[in-house]
Amino acid sequence: MADDIPMFPLGLVLFPGMYLPLHVFEPRYQELVRVCLAGTPEFGVALIERGSDVGGGDARFDAGCVARIVAAAQLDDGRWAIGTVGTRRIRVTRWLPDAPYPRAEVEDWDDGPPGAGAVELRAAAEAGLRRVLAHSGELGEAVPDATTPLDDDPVIAGYQMAALAPLGDLDKLALLRAETPLARLELLASLLGEAAAVLARRLEGG
Repeated sequence: MADDIPMFPLGLVLFPGMYLPLHVFEPRYQELVRVCLAGTPEFGVALIERGSDVGGGDARFDAGCVARIVAAAQLDDGRWAIGTVGTRRIRVTRWLPDAPYPRAEVEDWDDGPPGAGAVELRAAAEAGLRRVLAHSGELGEAVPDATTPLDDDPVIAGYQMAALAPLGDLDKLALLRAETPLARLELLASLLGEAAAVLARRLEGG
């Protein structure tokens, strides 16, 4: 059964386990935060397909992640500074009218078990991520440290790597939408392998 929850469309992809700080200055989203803090401190985050996260009128993708508010401070002018953590994947079944903030009917989108071969694929994806982060760092790009620790669990590690990888939003959305943890790890290994090859050529002056 679909649940009706507040939604915060953004120009990024949120993954389960990822920390997301937000500066909330639009009145409609200030109201969203107040409602969440007065009840269930959660809202959905979905990537914007077209438009902007300011002012409305945007088009949104149908996959997202629930963000749970873990810290909140209201400023004198009504703005909020909040800290959130992604908790679970969701699929939007229907967008509702923005009244006063975006809402949607959503269903939880479980990942299921890792599947056979997940440990090996996790290792391959991790090797690719380490290479990409190391090469990017050598090129002076602002990326996470190449030695950032990862969880042993293939499902959790898959989301950690998806969040850490310096990939485009549509690639990250594809990772969030992966039907199984195994499919996510396979896609990660492929995307990171391609990115590492491009970065290696840049380092060589190609």
